[in-house]
Amino acid sequence: MDCRVIQMEQDPRKAHFEYFHAMANPYVGLTVNVDVTTLLELVKETHSSFFLTFLYAASRAANSVPELRRRIRGEQMVEYDWCPSSHTVALADGSYCYCGLRADMPLADFLPYGKAAQERAKEAPSLNDGTDSESLFFISCVPWVSYTAMVQPTPIPADSNPRITWGKYFRQGERTLLPVTLLAHHALVDGIHIARFYEALDRELAAIAEGSA
Repeated sequence: MDCRVIQMEQDPRKAHFEYFHAMANPYVGLTVNVDVTTLLELVKETHSSFFLTFLYAASRAANSVPELRRRIRGEQMVEYDWCPSSHTVALADGSYCYCGLRADMPLADFLPYGKAAQERAKEAPSLNDGTDSESLFFISCVPWVSYTAMVQPTPIPADSNPRITWGKYFRQGERTLLPVTLLAHHALVDGIHIARFYEALDRELAAIAEGSA
C-alpha cells in the first residue's frame, strides 16, 4: 500500500502525538447507534449480505478521514492512500479466521468479491490473511447482542490500527439502530475525527440507499 511520511514539525498535532504516544493505554473510542432502517430494508429486498454491505460502508467512511489512515511507524507518522480491512469470518467449529478486503470499487462489484474472499478464507482459515497489517482497519461483528459499550483487546506495545465493531441491530420506535464502535490511537485521532467517521458513515449508507454507491 502506498503511504507518505508526515512531517511532524509541520503537523498541528505534534504535541498531541508526543503526549498520547507515550501512554500505556493510548486509545480513544466511542459507540454510536447508527440508523440502518433503510439499509436493512434494501438488503432484504435485494437478498444481499447485510454484513458485507455495512462493512463496505464502514470501510469507505473510515478511508474518507485522513487521520484514520495514519499509522505510527517507530517515531514517525505515515499516512496511507487507502487502507483495506481485515475482518473476522465465523467458522463451523465456533472459532473464526480473518479475511482481507478492499472497498475501493462500486458496491455491485464489492459484494460478489467479498463473498468469494470469505469462502476462500474459510477453506484455508488463518489469523494472518497475508495483508500488510500496518495498513489495515480491523473489523469485527458481535451479531448476538446489542451493546452500549465495548472493551477490546489491544497489544503491547500499542498498535495504531483503528478497530471498527458493530453488534446486533434493534428497533427503537419506527427506526432500526445498530451499535457501532470505533477505537483509535489518540496520538493520531481526536474526538472530532471520530465524529467525522460517523458523519461519513451516514453519507455512505445514504449513497447505498440511493443506489449511487
